[in-house]
Amino acid sequence: MIRAESLTRRFGDNLAVDSIDLSVERGEIYGFLGPNGAGKSTVVRMLCTLLAPTSGSASVADLDVSDHPGEVRLAIGVALQEASLDPKMTGREIITTQGRLFGLRSTEISKRIDELAPLIDMNAIDHLVGTYSGGMRRRLDLAASLVHNPSVLFLDEPTTGLDPPGRLRVWEEVRRLNRELGMTVFLTTQYLEEADTLAHRVGVIDHGRIVVEGSPAELKRSVGDDVVVVKVAGDSDRVAEVLAAVPGVDRIERYEHEVRAVTKDGGRALSPVAVALDRAGCVVDELALRTPTLDDVFLHVTGSHLEGGDT
Repeated sequence: MIRAESLTRRFGDNLAVDSIDLSVERGEIYGFLGPNGAGKSTVVRMLCTLLAPTSGSASVADLDVSDHPGEVRLAIGVALQEASLDPKMTGREIITTQGRLFGLRSTEISKRIDELAPLIDMNAIDHLVGTYSGGMRRRLDLAASLVHNPSVLFLDEPTTGLDPPGRLRVWEEVRRLNRELGMTVFLTTQYLEEADTLAHRVGVIDHGRIVVEGSPAELKRSVGDDVVVVKVAGDSDRVAEVLAAVPGVDRIERYEHEVRAVTKDGGRALSPVAVALDRAGCVVDELALRTPTLDDVFLHVTGSHLEGGDT
């Protein structure tokens, strides 16, 4: 549904996007991670026909973004970082206007408003947008981008500034659209938890280039193994001996008052570890599972943590 080949964008001497290749399958949620200034928003703007590529090519829904920009715009929904909403219109007027621009009838628009109710604050839909909070505006902007049931949805940091309940509402709606309608979603975010929760695949862009790509599980596995951590107050030698005999444990690491069992599958190893320790009569203060995070991936491939991201 989305394809880019050697896609490049320069602003004068600044190379914002450097010959990236990208492919997003139909029905996929693709998470695009990167620090501020890495080129995320520039890529989105080119794919959405808002910015012309300097060189290279891109297509969305089998339509070339340079040759058929009008058709691309009919096929996509877009919610950018800054919501472009008229503060002197009501929420209902915003969505109605958007629907009419896409050729929907009044009855169709009313039906879509009902279907988008989980995103919209229905108690405020007939109030002026100028009275809305930042979170309400973000959700209304997302609803407006969905009124015509696009085949591809571009979300550029859609939950920035939302409180936790608002963020969860957006996540649930994105999941529903993808699950029930098969909608392809291209999601840029600085929230690692968001990408980990929603995305089928993740790409990391740094200094205009995609430096790593894969499923969240694959990327996390590539930078380290899972670790079952056992904090002990007593005989750590005995605990280490017991852990070393548990199937699936690859090696044992010893620290002061802590023994770690390194394994490829911590979720599967956790229960056998607990059973083995109990049978051996080992008294432990704490038993925990630590797994690599997308922040570990980001640190590994870029040399820094993702600014503003959740770890």
